Amino acid sequence: MSALDAVADGLVVAKRNLIKIKRVPDLLVFTTLQPIMFVLLFSYVFGGAISTADGGAAYREFLIAGIFAQTVVFGATITGAGLAEDVKKGIIDRFRSLPMSGSAVLFGRTLSDVVNNVIVLVVMSLTGLVVGWRIRTSVAEALLGFLLLLLFAYAFSWIMAWIGMLVPSPEVVNNASFIVIFPLTFVANTFVPLSSLPGPLQAFAEWNPVSAVTLAARQLFGNPDPNPNAPPTDAWALVHPELYTLLWAVAILVVFVPLASWQYRRATSR
Repeated sequence: MSALDAVADGLVVAKRNLIKIKRVPDLLVFTTLQPIMFVLLFSYVFGGAISTADGGAAYREFLIAGIFAQTVVFGATITGAGLAEDVKKGIIDRFRSLPMSGSAVLFGRTLSDVVNNVIVLVVMSLTGLVVGWRIRTSVAEALLGFLLLLLFAYAFSWIMAWIGMLVPSPEVVNNASFIVIFPLTFVANTFVPLSSLPGPLQAFAEWNPVSAVTLAARQLFGNPDPNPNAPPTDAWALVHPELYTLLWAVAILVVFVPLASWQYRRATSR
């Protein structure tokens, strides 16, 4: 089977996953409601406490890129849960009986989640504009910021794909992934400036890839730190956040694409 046939099969699987969203709209509704709630809660519950001088307006602008990063990382769990559900229901076995590429299932699953992330980012951007977030750079820089977020989310979805093929049920995917995702998204610069973190946590956050993709998006959107007097970090990862994010995305894909494919073959051969 040629590479073009494999891509075509993957697109068919992606279409099947997207049709599922259309038939079960509740899934998309709740996926988008959660980040909207995060935007509103963090903007108006924590915003005033962190940046009282301007009523939290500066913090709301600072916050949005962090919410974007957190949401696309959390969204990667859909990949793992979806694959675990397909294995549990025997749908993967049905795919095996069809004349299609073995890689199409994983490729289609991760590709459909990119589309899901695009929809969520659009909804969150509109919500952000309502609470005062503004893009203060060029259209090209803003698009680059969104592309970095989507690329990082796509790479992260391959980690979740591997976990989804590894565990016996979708529920285990959620419980297992949150153990990793919560420290990554909260011990970072997503919601607070790094200068507010104590020493060991700040050191972890400086090299956390979620901090890098958040800072890269924040800079590309032109959203400043609400505390301009905070001492700047000299960690290489945050001095070059775009490059560090790209390196992480490539490293994750190099490791987890073959690992998830190998686990898929193991799961389908049981």
